[in-house]
Amino acid sequence: MATVIKAASIASPQPGDREPIDSEPGSTEPIGSKPGNTVPGDASGLPGLLAGRAAQDCLATAGLSPDAVGVLVNVGVYRESNMFEPAIGALVQKRAGINLDYLARPVPGAGFSFDLMNGACGVLNAVQVAQALLSTGSTERVLITAADVHPSGQGTQHADYPYADLGAALLLERSTEPGTGFGPVRLRNAGGASDAAGYLDTAAMGLEGRQQITVSRDAGWVERLLDLTAGLVAEYVREEGLDLTRTLLVCSRPTPDFASRLAERLGLDPSDVVNRPQDGEALPHTAAPVLGFLQAGTHPHEQLLFVTAGAGLSAACASYRPPVPVPDPGLAGAVRAQP
Repeated sequence: MATVIKAASIASPQPGDREPIDSEPGSTEPIGSKPGNTVPGDASGLPGLLAGRAAQDCLATAGLSPDAVGVLVNVGVYRESNMFEPAIGALVQKRAGINLDYLARPVPGAGFSFDLMNGACGVLNAVQVAQALLSTGSTERVLITAADVHPSGQGTQHADYPYADLGAALLLERSTEPGTGFGPVRLRNAGGASDAAGYLDTAAMGLEGRQQITVSRDAGWVERLLDLTAGLVAEYVREEGLDLTRTLLVCSRPTPDFASRLAERLGLDPSDVVNRPQDGEALPHTAAPVLGFLQAGTHPHEQLLFVTAGAGLSAACASYRPPVPVPDPGLAGAVRAQP
């Protein structure tokens, strides 16, 4: 039984999504959220809005109702106002309208959602969870969502914050088609002290802690991350018997040139890698694998190799062979990117 991608979508902030709300220091009012974009009881702010919008678009392009999703896993890390409770996943589930009343609509079953946080590797961690749930028949479909924003809701005003405000959704389901879907997910951690991390500096935050975040990276961390990632990928390719000349590398973006440098270490042509940002473009964080998958849609390769790397230091990878397209015009565009 294979785990395949049914649909994918990304969501960027739109005009009017965020209008800064003036508040006194220490106030409990959300920062950076426009009241018109909230739903009753929803304090998720821009991350919930982006993840929820991507989830809705993902389900719409797949031609499925929200109740078709059994499990939602949210992997976003950076949240508006540094909110950690309640789980953002539950708020995204509410915003997307997934199984909100399991007594009134008991079929296909009560929806379940939770947060899974492992930085840039979160999406592949969630794929691993989805493989287990789908292979055991615990659910028919798993929706993975990701969204990151600066806690102030105004990331472009913080030059030391490297990540783009971006949401994404990836819908997974079971397939009986042999030789398709995700291969095993492999992860590797460097161990020892973290070379790169994002955290709230409580000793220096004063009364503005809900609007601040610190992203620190030690000298030489990129080289160590490249060593870790290249070693993991080389081992994975050898053990799984992959032919890299027929494989497209879908790589996350811990730095603008990380994907091209990794390709060089693996002996790949730059054209065999997606997720290369434009000059000056902010870097997607947890949503990067979904963005890369959508960018890979026009490439002729037989299979993909998802590679993620980031804080920890940590890296993960998993192969993916798309199913053979169904010759049905009604299914065209089931996987697409937003303009």
